[in-house]
Amino acid sequence: MHVIDHSKGQPAEAESRNVLVESARIARGKITDLAKLSTKDHDAIIFPGGFGAAKNLSTFAVDGKDCKVNGEVERVLKEFHKAGKPIGLCCISPVLAAKVLSGAEVTVGHEEEEGGKWPYAGTAVAIKALGGKHCVKEVTEAHVDVNNKMVTTPAFMCETELHHIFDGIGAMVKGVLKLTGK
Repeated sequence: MHVIDHSKGQPAEAESRNVLVESARIARGKITDLAKLSTKDHDAIIFPGGFGAAKNLSTFAVDGKDCKVNGEVERVLKEFHKAGKPIGLCCISPVLAAKVLSGAEVTVGHEEEEGGKWPYAGTAVAIKALGGKHCVKEVTEAHVDVNNKMVTTPAFMCETELHHIFDGIGAMVKGVLKLTGK
């Protein structure tokens, strides 16, 4: 959508980036276009969150409950769901599942801001408006939707110490791995 200058906390002027190039830079390795992802080649999928999920994988950052999800993201979510393979989502990315998979049970943490601890608590209202069920969880926890083989955690939806976010993401990954049965 746009490039953020994190040193200033605002959009960078006249700068654009390629999502695949940035993904390779961050991953420090070979990446593949999502269009080539197939359920037959993988046991599960995990979507990280962050503004990329809200601005590039969907239009949630701008359109809220009226958002659109990137076509390839929607395809992948639906195919993994249909195949009964686990799906992990953290931070803001559970809105993707709420939009695409009817009745998905997800968490983005708490439903009240609680003095700024949960600055994005309004996302829970949007999840409900999208047809999802929001489950209140602490940042160190993950919610497991057994029926949909989906595991979600709040991550950076909470203003807290990094080790708490790390613990929640770890719980999500462990939950996804457990659902693979391997």
